[in-house]
Amino acid sequence: MITGLDRTAVADSVKRVVISESRLSLRPADIDDHEPLNGELLRVNSLGFVGMLVILEDELDVVLPDDLFVGRAFHTVHDLIEVVLLGAEASR
Repeated sequence: MITGLDRTAVADSVKRVVISESRLSLRPADIDDHEPLNGELLRVNSLGFVGMLVILEDELDVVLPDDLFVGRAFHTVHDLIEVVLLGAEASR
């Protein structure tokens, strides 16, 4: 569990979950924040995206309310990190 807003820890958790969802054998440090979620390296589909959100909520002890997703597009790892940070801030 992350206490407070620790961007490095959130980014590491997001990258580990994205790596797992893409079924890769990489370290979080191997993934750039601006790597596309569905590109040549990572392969995250819409169902996998929802599953990742559930895992991240549990792992980081945050709530990601539906309104965080309204009007947002998630193209990169950075996009996902930012919304998780917003959810963490709102959960405080």
